[in-house]
Amino acid sequence: MQGIAAAGIVAALPRHIAGAASALAGEPAILAGTHFDLTIERLTTNITGKSVPVIATNGTHPAPTLRWRQGDDVTLAVTNKLSEPSSLHWHGIRCAPEMDGVPGLSFPGISPGETFHYRIPVRQSGTYWYHSHSGFQEQLGLAGALIIDPDGLDPIAYDRDYAVLLSDWTDSNPASIYDNLKKESDYYNYNQRTAGTFFEDVKSDGLGATLANRKTWGRANMSPTDLADVGSSAYTYLMNGEPPRANWTALFEPGQRVRLRFINGSAMTYFDVRIPGLKMTVVAADGNAIVPVVVDEFRFATAECYDVIVEPEADRAYTIFVQPLSRGGYARGTLAPKIGMTAEVPPMDPRPLRTMVDMGMTMSMNSMSSGKMGAASAEKSSSMDGMNHGAMPSMHSMHMEGNPGVRTMHHPFLILRPEIFGIEPLPQPGPHTPRFVPAPGTPAPVLKTESTPIKIGPNVVSVVAHPEPRWSDPGDGLENNGRRVLTYADLRALFPGVDGRPPSREIELHLTGNMERFSWGFDGYRYSQAEPVRMKLGERVRIILINDTMMEHPIHLHGLWGELENGQGAYLPYKHTVSVKPAEKLSYLVSADAAGRWAYHCHLLYHMEAGMFRAVVVW
Repeated sequence: MQGIAAAGIVAALPRHIAGAASALAGEPAILAGTHFDLTIERLTTNITGKSVPVIATNGTHPAPTLRWRQGDDVTLAVTNKLSEPSSLHWHGIRCAPEMDGVPGLSFPGISPGETFHYRIPVRQSGTYWYHSHSGFQEQLGLAGALIIDPDGLDPIAYDRDYAVLLSDWTDSNPASIYDNLKKESDYYNYNQRTAGTFFEDVKSDGLGATLANRKTWGRANMSPTDLADVGSSAYTYLMNGEPPRANWTALFEPGQRVRLRFINGSAMTYFDVRIPGLKMTVVAADGNAIVPVVVDEFRFATAECYDVIVEPEADRAYTIFVQPLSRGGYARGTLAPKIGMTAEVPPMDPRPLRTMVDMGMTMSMNSMSSGKMGAASAEKSSSMDGMNHGAMPSMHSMHMEGNPGVRTMHHPFLILRPEIFGIEPLPQPGPHTPRFVPAPGTPAPVLKTESTPIKIGPNVVSVVAHPEPRWSDPGDGLENNGRRVLTYADLRALFPGVDGRPPSREIELHLTGNMERFSWGFDGYRYSQAEPVRMKLGERVRIILINDTMMEHPIHLHGLWGELENGQGAYLPYKHTVSVKPAEKLSYLVSADAAGRWAYHCHLLYHMEAGMFRAVVVW
C-alpha cells in the first residue's frame, strides 16, 4: 500500500457558497456553473511507487467534481485527446438518451480529436457521479463526482460538505485483468481453502459435517472464499484518488454537521464504510432524501451513493475506514479539526465466507427477518398473480394527491396534466411534488409475470430453487458484528413517490453466470444474444430480479428511476442502482416515462464486459 506522501485536502463547501471553492493540492478541481469544458487525455500517475498510465480529465485523476444546480440547463463540451473513442455517462441523471453517453446504444461515442457537446436540463438534485462507458476507461481513472444543489431549501441541513469518491486502482492493464479472469476465474483469489483449513474445520465441526460441506460446495463448483473477482492482490483502494498513506482529510469544527457524500466509483468492489467513534446518520440514497437512519456502518455496491451526516463534538481526529468485501486492503481518510492530525486505523475485520444461504439452500430467512420483511413479502405476493393489460387505469381515471401546502397541479419543471403523462419525465419526489394515484373505485390490474425460460448450459451453471428477499440481511461478514449496519429494509423515502399507480405487468429477469467460463448475462444470454426489454411509454412496470449466482450484482438502469419494494408503502426509496445478493429475489417499480434506448447492466465492469448487459427500449 505504497502511496503519495503529500496529504490532499478537499475544500469544505459551506452551504451559502457551495461549489464556489477550488480544490487544494492533490485533489481534483471543483467546477461549478452551467457550462463546463472537459478534456480527456492519457497521462501518467504514481500511486504505488510505479509510474503507469492514467486517463485524466482536465489534468486530474479522479476527474473534476462537478457542481450543478437544479433548474439550470447545463452544457458540457467534452474533448477527447485519446487515441481511441471515449464517452462520459452521467450516472443517475435523467436526460435525453442521446446525452446519456453509451456508445453504440444512444450515441456514437466521442472520436479521437472530437469535441462532443452534452446538453442536460437539470431537473433533480442530490449526489451522483459520472464515468466513461467505453471499454475499460472507467478502471483507468475516467470518473468523477457530480453534486446537484436543490433549487430551494435543502431538506438536509449541514455546515460542511464533502464528496468522498471511493475507487479501486490497479497498475495492471485492465484488458490483461479481464483476460486472466476469462482464462481462470479465481486468478486473483489468493484465499482458497487448503488442507490446513480442512483440519481446522474438522476440529471445530466434526469430520462428517466438514466432508458434507466440502461435497456441497464441490457440487456447486464454487468456493465459499469466492467473494470478489478482483481483490487486494491487484487493487489499491483510493479515497478521492488518494491511497491510504496519503491520508485524505476533511476538516470540521467541533459541533458542526458534516455531510459526507459517499460515492462507490469503483470498477469491481463492494465497500464497507465506518468511522470508529462516530455514529453516521444516513440521509440520502442514490441522490434521494430518506428518513434519517443512524448506523455504525454500511455496505454499498459499485455505483451506489449514500449521503451521511456526522457531528463530531470532540476536538480530535477520526478515521474514515473503508474495507472491501474481500478484505485484504483498505481505503482510509481522516476527519479532523486541523490539517496533519490522524487517528488510529482499526484492524480489518475477518475475511467473510459464503454460506449455504448464498447457494439458496435454505427455504427460510427467519433468522434475519423483521416485521418489515414479512409485510413486504405479503404485499408482493398478493400483487403478483395473473395479468390483465386492459385493467391498467388511464390517466383520465387518476387524481392528484398534493403534499401539504400544494394547492395546484403545477410543478416548477413540469405541468402535471393527464394528457402529457408519459411524454414528459415525472419529477423527482420533493416536498411540493403532487402524487398520481388511482381514482377511488378503480380496479387494480391483474398481473402475470413475463419471464424467459432458463436452460442450464454453458452460460448458466444453476438456477436457485428458492430465491428469497434478503433486504434485511446486512451481507456476508456483517451479521452480528456488534455494529448497527444499514440494510435495504431501513430505506424509507422522505417524500412519497410521484407515481402511485400499481404496475400493469411484471418482467422477471434472472441474473446468471458461469464462473468457470467467466460468462455473465440476463436469463442465460449475453447482450449479443438477447432481445431488448421493451416497455410502452407511460406504463408502470414491476421488474423482478432473481440472482442465480453466488456473487452480488449491482444492477443499474439508465434513464429511469427504480422504486425498491422494501415494505415502505408510498415511501419506497428511489434508486438508480440496486444490489442483488446471491440467491436473492427482489423487485422494484419503474415508470416508463422517458422514451428511448437505455442501457441496463451489472455495474461490475468486467461482468458487464462479459455479457451482463441488456438494452431497455421505451417507445
